Amino acid sequence: MKISCKDWAIGAAFAGLMLMGAAQAEEVPPEALDDLPAAQIYILGEVHDNGMHHDNQARALHALAPAAVVFEMLSPGQAQMVNQAPIKDAALGAELGWEAHGWPDFALYLPVFEALGAAQIYGMDLPRDKLREVFGSPLPEVFGEDAARFGLDQPLPEDMQSAREAFQFTAHCDALPEDLLPGMVDAQRLRDAHFARITLQALAETGGPVAVITGSGHARQDWGMPAALALAAPDVTVLSIGQVEEPGQEIPPFDLWLVTAPAEREDPCAAFAKSG
Repeated sequence: MKISCKDWAIGAAFAGLMLMGAAQAEEVPPEALDDLPAAQIYILGEVHDNGMHHDNQARALHALAPAAVVFEMLSPGQAQMVNQAPIKDAALGAELGWEAHGWPDFALYLPVFEALGAAQIYGMDLPRDKLREVFGSPLPEVFGEDAARFGLDQPLPEDMQSAREAFQFTAHCDALPEDLLPGMVDAQRLRDAHFARITLQALAETGGPVAVITGSGHARQDWGMPAALALAAPDVTVLSIGQVEEPGQEIPPFDLWLVTAPAEREDPCAAFAKSG
């Protein structure tokens, strides 16, 4: 199979991320969030419904005092509402229509909002209609301008494509039809590239540092935001911090990670079992 220069560049970027991560990757306690290594972008991963993860993110924000904070959970319009809110309190959740968008209780996220300080807030949420476009249109066309900059004009290496489809199948309780899996992978690639684009915009407009509040899957170095950022802006320094729950599983590649107790929740696969 012929390998293009762009294929080589994508592979080299992934390899560089893995080597860099292997050199400095380690599990850390919450106290390490008080004195993180210097970077321009900090990706603060989470399991969305775990309150301890949001407490840890708030701790990092207090220490970093970033110039900008970018939220996966907010649209640009909602981000402007947060910027204009005189007080970041529980009432803000109702103003944002937070739970109507399907996120866990705003009270879990309240420590993060209380720790924002003077940071400029950016929203990077993608509407579901936009995500659905990848099931019928080419990924570069859906993303638009700069698709090549983020590697979206090239298919993934076959082994990575297979691994990511398997991940999506497992993440959805082994219940997704196989013909949907490539589209699910494209939707994730679209989100990571879009998140990276908005984060770079925040860095350019504020000078940084920039903190990103997002799921830990987007913080992983091999195929999350760090990979998109490495392609688009290789000179920008990025620190990815993942949070995972016990019981321990294989840890995805992060620069640093924290392991916490799991949140109490119903079996997420029960809904699939009822509909099957």
